[in-house]
Amino acid sequence: MPVTDPRLEIRNITRVFAGRPVVSDVSLKVMPGQVTCLLGPSGCGKSTTLRIIAGVDMQDRGEIHVDGRLVCDTVYRVPPERRSIGLMFQDFALFPHLSVRDNVAFGLRGDKAARRRRVEELLDRVGLLSALAKYPHELSGGEQQRVALARALAPRPSIMLMDEPFSGLDERLKDEIRDSTLDVLKEEGAAVLLVTHEPHEAMRMADEIALMRDGRIVQQGAPYNIYNAPVDRQAAAFFSDINVLRGTVRNMSVTTPFGEFLCPPRPDGSEVEIVIRPQHLRIDFDRAGRGPDPTPEDGTPARAVVERARFMGRESLVEFRMDHDGSVLKATVPSVFLPKPGRPMWLMMRRDRCFVFPVPGPGS
Repeated sequence: MPVTDPRLEIRNITRVFAGRPVVSDVSLKVMPGQVTCLLGPSGCGKSTTLRIIAGVDMQDRGEIHVDGRLVCDTVYRVPPERRSIGLMFQDFALFPHLSVRDNVAFGLRGDKAARRRRVEELLDRVGLLSALAKYPHELSGGEQQRVALARALAPRPSIMLMDEPFSGLDERLKDEIRDSTLDVLKEEGAAVLLVTHEPHEAMRMADEIALMRDGRIVQQGAPYNIYNAPVDRQAAAFFSDINVLRGTVRNMSVTTPFGEFLCPPRPDGSEVEIVIRPQHLRIDFDRAGRGPDPTPEDGTPARAVVERARFMGRESLVEFRMDHDGSVLKATVPSVFLPKPGRPMWLMMRRDRCFVFPVPGPGS
């Protein structure tokens, strides 16, 4: 039968420092073999949540369960070393005076032959069997990261906690190291909770993303759903640049220079924000002062003038100043597209790629 019980479950975790909650009522489940990312800006409570799960910090409210067994509430507490949890941090924390072999073997129990087999198995899996006798200072950053992974996995933890594990690596190596790390983690079958502030990293690695803000999980789901159905403007902006138009609700719709937009039920007179990512703006050419005809999919075209255009490697970024109000909208185009500044063009907003959110109130 398929496994249905979570390997890790945290229920209503709250942590308060100096009267200020840094983690507020956080609940989360991670299944065996699943990679979940706690994603959010610095200071949102991600690492504190991880430390509480690891047992190096203590929550003020809430419970932690591993394989259905309570390991910590505000009274009962299983020591960190007995939680079957592996830890991996951004500084790798390898012992400089120990060889690669001894670093990976550190903390392993059992007879010498079994320990040796486990060390060699993991180092072979991460491609470093030939580095058994080397010391950490003789390895590259990517190699040290792989040794740290092997050491964390050596005792066969049921849960792996990873706190910004790739932040110290060269940008050119990150994707390769992430992919190889993910392969090893999947093979081991551990439930993985990864903390990161990089949306690209979360999208690349996670089966599920929990987006945190101000100590709370504001949205949780598969990467595709989080990206394509953000809960609010801030969630949309965390994953990419956005363009924002404001409008006023009248009879369940909003009138803009790009035509009418249907909106969720809001009282007449309410202010809303229409959000679209730069890659979803459609660009067309000016034809003696006329643009393309309106369509149900793209709405009404609005005229703009090119402010600047830059080639970014995989795409071109074009900034437009809108005729109707002087605002600036950004559009991205695959490959090379570099119109001259001052050139008139027409923009359209794909209706199926727009998000409509209420304007947040003061203090939101």
